[in-house]
Amino acid sequence: MTLAEIFQTLIGHELAIRFTAYDGSTAGPEDARYGLNLKTPRGTTYLVTSPGDLGLARAYIAGDLELVGAHPGDPYDMLQALAADLKFTKPSPLQLARIARSLGTEHFKPIAPPPQETLPRWRRFAEGLRHSRERDAEAIHYHYDVSNRFYELVLGESMTYTCAVYPHADATLDEAQENKYRLIFDKLALEPGDRLLDIGCGWGGMVRYAARRGVHALGVTLSREQADWAEQAIASEGLGEFAEIRHSDYRDVTESGFDAISSIGLTEHIGLANYPKYFAFMRDKIRPGGMILNHSITRADNRQRSKAGPFIDRYVFPDGELTGSGTILARMQDVPRLEVMHEENFRTHYAMTLRDWNANLVANWDEAVAEVDEGTARLWGLYMAGCRIGFERNIVQLHHVLGTRLHLDQEHTLPLRPWWDA
Repeated sequence: MTLAEIFQTLIGHELAIRFTAYDGSTAGPEDARYGLNLKTPRGTTYLVTSPGDLGLARAYIAGDLELVGAHPGDPYDMLQALAADLKFTKPSPLQLARIARSLGTEHFKPIAPPPQETLPRWRRFAEGLRHSRERDAEAIHYHYDVSNRFYELVLGESMTYTCAVYPHADATLDEAQENKYRLIFDKLALEPGDRLLDIGCGWGGMVRYAARRGVHALGVTLSREQADWAEQAIASEGLGEFAEIRHSDYRDVTESGFDAISSIGLTEHIGLANYPKYFAFMRDKIRPGGMILNHSITRADNRQRSKAGPFIDRYVFPDGELTGSGTILARMQDVPRLEVMHEENFRTHYAMTLRDWNANLVANWDEAVAEVDEGTARLWGLYMAGCRIGFERNIVQLHHVLGTRLHLDQEHTLPLRPWWDA
């Protein structure tokens, strides 16, 4: 069997995309808008030894599989077409035997993955227990210490790698990120002179937003490159009186009595088993009456497994875990004297944010490739476009959960109704 015949057999239906392979075989309509081009025998080995999204990702990132008709910085439309077409069927035993004979035994021997891939979970135990300080630091380093310049090209002027909040459909990415910080600032009821702790602060966007408004803000991050960039931004804006960034684990913050804590995009890295300690830490660090805002990606329900799939775990967020918003609410409510006040879903906004990040990558493609290499740039285009589909299809969501630390008598002095503008 040719490679195209094998592909057609595995699909089990007429193709809407075009498939071509290095053995000269083809399948699918000649005038198809999108196609897959399997360029090398190594690509076949990746696909055979790791069936599913991990094998496809390996072949694509290594350059052995080409997405025809799509820009590698934004393969969103191509992925939509593939999702509709690539619905594999289980071949019969006779078909499987023919496929195996046609491929040859050499393609069933695993080979080294692309250099962008991190170790599998079982190998990462050598770096420490899951969500230990050492292993968390390594996971953060893998994802966030890619290149500050690369992130500037993708994220834009805001240098913010979390979901934006679009005030209207035509808002720019930078306007939406500024609006996100405004909304969190207002939800936390911050005033000049207050003290804010921002855990997992990234490049310091929330810290600098608060500092410009007279709030004393401390941000902590496990990424050395993020901390360096944020410190330089604080210095260039003259915010040193109000803003501080530490290259540190949030658990090492010794100060307490903060008026508010923001956690924007950190919960995904914490680990479900650590939620009780995580939310108790935040409660203990704020004064009675203080506020907590938890901003995190969630699953669409509370029944699915928390661990990420193989592609996300090996190429994007090692050790990342997601759960439903209901689980987050429950874990916060289980912490004594921590009361949940408000919850909000920004799923559509994250799809729009990813759309704009992909557009930035396309616009800056040549410089991005020069900065990090083509395989890494392809990885980011693939990952962001795939995540956009996930948010659009309600596979994942983005939630704000707002809480407050109660006084000893279980009272709070908050207004009767929400005090912020949506």
